[in-house]
Formats: sequence, structure tokens, C-alpha cells
Amino acid sequence: MTNTSSRNIHQGRNIKRFREMLGIKQDALAHELGEDWSQKKISLLEQKEDIEESILKQVAEILHIPVEAIQNFDEEQAVNIISNTFTCTDFKGNASVMNFHPVFDPVEKIMQIHEEKIALYERMLKEKNEMMARLERLIQIGKGGSTA
Repeated sequence: MTNTSSRNIHQGRNIKRFREMLGIKQDALAHELGEDWSQKKISLLEQKEDIEESILKQVAEILHIPVEAIQNFDEEQAVNIISNTFTCTDFKGNASVMNFHPVFDPVEKIMQIHEEKIALYERMLKEKNEMMARLERLIQIGKGGSTA
């Protein structure tokens, strides 16, 4: 790859693309990254062309994608692959779109992403419930009650 090609790769935009494809909100990603993160900080991160390796690894782990996907995804190359994989005419010359070389089963991939999203929401709900229980205990302590 040439240097001009690598300059076109915007890691922040790639994080945003993958996050949106997975249906994850900026708030949810910030929550998964930890206390130091907010929706605003994720927004700023997605504007950065180059991102520190340690942050890339954390984000990739949360999104369940390889770090290399964020580092190397090039929209121009993806468009070339798609245009070379699909044709816009059928055997009679009628307009249609047909994939002759599928790389993965799209339904299976959608189901996998859906299951991962459900697992993420379940983890977030569990954490919310634990936090609510902690807050209720603190309120009881504040009222002079017992935590037993």
C-alpha cells in the first residue's frame, strides 16, 4: 500500500462506521470504556484521524472486531470490492443485482451482531440494577437504616 492510500484511512470515522453498523450508541460505548468516558469524548474520538493503539484495542474488544479492521478499513477499497463483486444485469440483460462471490452469510452475520447487541444490553441492564441497589443502600444508610 502507498502512503497516500494509508492517509485516506481515518480511524475515528472507522470506529463510528463499525459502531453504527453494530447499532451501538456513543453513550453505550462510553459506558463500556469506563468512568473517564462520555458521549462527548466518544464524539471527539470519532473525529480523530489517528488514535492511540491502547484505545483502539479497547474499542475493538468492545465492538468485537479486530483492531486491524479499524486501522485498515478504507472506504474506497470497499467500494471497489463491492463493485467488482456485484453485477447490475441478469443473463437476459435486465437490471438486477447479484452477488456471485459471497464472502459470508449475511443472515448469519446479522444474527451474530444481534446476539452480541442483546448481550451488551443485558450487561448494561445488570450494571444499572447493581447501581440502583447500591444507591438504595446508601439512601437507607443516610436515613439511619440498616443495610442488612
